[in-house]
Amino acid sequence: MSKAEETREWIIEKAAPLFNTQGYAGTSMRDIMEITELSKGCIYGHFKNKDQIALIIFDYNFNRITDYIKGKLLATDHSIERLRVYPHVYRSYQEVPFLQTGCPILNTATEADDTHPELRKRAAKALEVWKKALENQIKRGIARKEIKSETDATEFAVIMISMIEGAFMQAKASGRTTELTIAMNYLEKMILNIKN
Repeated sequence: MSKAEETREWIIEKAAPLFNTQGYAGTSMRDIMEITELSKGCIYGHFKNKDQIALIIFDYNFNRITDYIKGKLLATDHSIERLRVYPHVYRSYQEVPFLQTGCPILNTATEADDTHPELRKRAAKALEVWKKALENQIKRGIARKEIKSETDATEFAVIMISMIEGAFMQAKASGRTTELTIAMNYLEKMILNIKN
């Protein structure tokens, strides 16, 4: 990796938590300069503008969560256990440093719905990727006779995402995990109910 690539990665890694907690509008170039200890000129030497930084950082934050969950999924082979990874991860999100700042999809979608169309598109695409991954996991479970055949993969995936995002939003807004724990416990029961 070249020095320029290292600097670019450094900016992304340092600024990622800022964008996830403060949002696009709430994160200024001054904030990025302070957290990276780099000049505005140096930052603009690696990125065209703040919009480009925001898009790259959204992908970075989303990929970190995706990779983390993928590692947990690959640790087990049974479809039900793979689905149970989600309530386990989100129930204990405070133990995962890059989840402590919130879910990038939720944070981005609520802020960028009208103000930043490109960022909104990224959040919508990320949601679609997540939904498709859950659908595939459920279909795989049905094919392997681990999940009841009458389970609607799309319906279940949409409900899972809605429960996770809604419960996560409550936890972030209230500063407590009570509702999140209740929702993730209920989600786990739902998952066990589709076991064949």
